[in-house]
Order: sequence, then structure tokens, then C-alpha cells
Amino acid sequence: MPPYRTITSNEEPDNCQNKVKGKKGYPKFKKHSRSVEYKVSGWKLSANKRHITFTDKKGIGTLKLIGSRDINYYQPDQIKRVRILNRADGYYVQFCLKLDPRDRVKPLTPSQKATGIDVGLKFFLVDSEGHQIDCPNYYRKAEKQLNRLNRKKSKKYRKGKKQSRNYHKARKRYARKHLRLSRQREEFVKSVALRLVKSNDLIVYENLNIKGMVKNRHLAKSITDAGWSVFRQWLEYFGDKYGKLTIAVSPHNTSQNCSNCGQKVEKSLSTRTHVCPHCGYTDCRDRNAALNILQKGLSSVGRTQTLNASGEIPSWLVGEILLANGDSMNEESPSL
Repeated sequence: MPPYRTITSNEEPDNCQNKVKGKKGYPKFKKHSRSVEYKVSGWKLSANKRHITFTDKKGIGTLKLIGSRDINYYQPDQIKRVRILNRADGYYVQFCLKLDPRDRVKPLTPSQKATGIDVGLKFFLVDSEGHQIDCPNYYRKAEKQLNRLNRKKSKKYRKGKKQSRNYHKARKRYARKHLRLSRQREEFVKSVALRLVKSNDLIVYENLNIKGMVKNRHLAKSITDAGWSVFRQWLEYFGDKYGKLTIAVSPHNTSQNCSNCGQKVEKSLSTRTHVCPHCGYTDCRDRNAALNILQKGLSSVGRTQTLNASGEIPSWLVGEILLANGDSMNEESPSL
């Protein structure tokens, strides 16, 4: 019989700390009741499309559809998926549609403008023209209320026993508050992304490693609250929808290099003004970074040295870039 090796108590945590890509440690089990998906069978819409009946004998039955979206506009064969989503404030039915080319949004009239954007924590973003958008800080503003709701929930929790109705009420209030914050954040980034896409033909942004950045315990909460990942997803979505070019570039030295002469100027995070000792150029740190981001984006499409003295790109060049890219109006970039 082969000898057995003694396993120490410290060995199992060490295995979880090995530098191997992917999730490590114990699996985290999630409830199976969060969503249920049906394909083309197992459900049926009523004649007026205001009710949906699930025919898979799971006991769901008939549900009334409430909402502003008019499902009557689409044909039944266009519905390819039906999902029931369980959220903190109730259940939702989600329809996944295969759209006809005639249903797609027509590309917008070219604005002959290009911009580079630098996202941050003091300002949500600063573009290459110097426009600033403040961070809404939804989580920070609601943190005290969230902590209070969490304490009330914890006081009603009984370990090893069946939980009371008051506990479930407190748990739902806490979950609804988190859901409201996530929706506020998404609506904010959606409006900013749509505004950028409608006012520019070329949008350049940084390909940030947000998963690595949130490992900094001093900045993780603020980075998560800013919603950079969701913003990028909506920016790429609207760019593809309206036929605008979106490009993700490397963030290497975008804050350190001078946008005027290209020389590297070392500065810490606390230094908010860019002052170049080589050429004397002075500007806001974030706008200087946005100009560098725009230059990198122009270089990636085969154009360099295009910014004029005021940091703007000639309108004729934007049209030339878009024509050169043809039908490929959205550059594929790795997801965050």
C-alpha cells in the first residue's frame, strides 16, 4: 500500500495563491432562480401580446406584460429567446429579437469631429477639447444609507434557523437599494456614451486593465463606483449602432508624455497640471492625456501629427479617416 503524505493546514491556502489565471479558491454557488431561458418553445404570446403563457408545465402559468416597449411591432418568428429575470424589485421578461435590416437605425450624419477621452476619478472623463464631466459618485453618496440597511438586515438574521419575514423584508430593501444604484450608474454612462457618439465620428479611449486596477484597495471602491467597464460597453455598442468609429489604445504613458512635444514628463497622481520643461507647454493633466490618447488613435489608423496648435483635428481629416475605414466602423477590442 503506498504511503500517504501528511497535508498541513497551510498547504490548501497556498494552492489558492498560485499565480494561475482564472478563478481560484472554493467555488461560490449561486441560486438557480435568478433567470430562466426559453428558446422558441415553452412559451406563447396572447393575441394582443399583453400576456405570455409558459407551457412547459413548470407551474409559471400566464403573466401579464407591463412596460413601455411595444412588442406588437415585431413578428413572433423574430423572437429567438425569452428570459425570465429575477431582480430585487420583481420579475422581468426579456425578449431577444432577430432584427430585420430595415429595423436597424440609420447611421448619423457625419459630424466631422474626433475626440480622445481620459476617464478618471476626480472627473468621470475629460476629452481632448477640455470638456469635463463630473463623477456622480452614486455609491459614495448612498454609502451611509446602505450601511444602515445592512445593519438592520444583520440584526434580524438568525444563524441555523429559518429566517423571519422581517429578515426577508430587510434583505429585499437592501437589495433594492443596490439595484437602484446600479441602474442610476448605467443610465448615467449610457447618456454620456450616446452624447459622445452623436457628436463625434471618431472616439478614442484607453484600453484599461480594470480588473488589475481594482486590486488597489485604496482605489477599488471609487473605480467600481465610476462604472468605466459599463461605459466602454455602451460606447462600443452605440458606435456600432450609429456607424461611428471607436478605438481602444494602450494607456502607456498617456498621462506622462507631453502632447505638444512628445517628451516624457514624470508626475505623480497628486500633480493635476502638466507643465513641460522641454517646450513650456502647460495644460490640465487630464486634457493632456486625452490629447495623447487621440494621437495614438490617429496613429493606429495610419495618421500622425494631425493636431493643430489648439489641439483640434481638422474636419477634412476625420472624413478622410472614416472613408479609408470603409464599412468597418467599429474596431474590435478585447472586453474588460
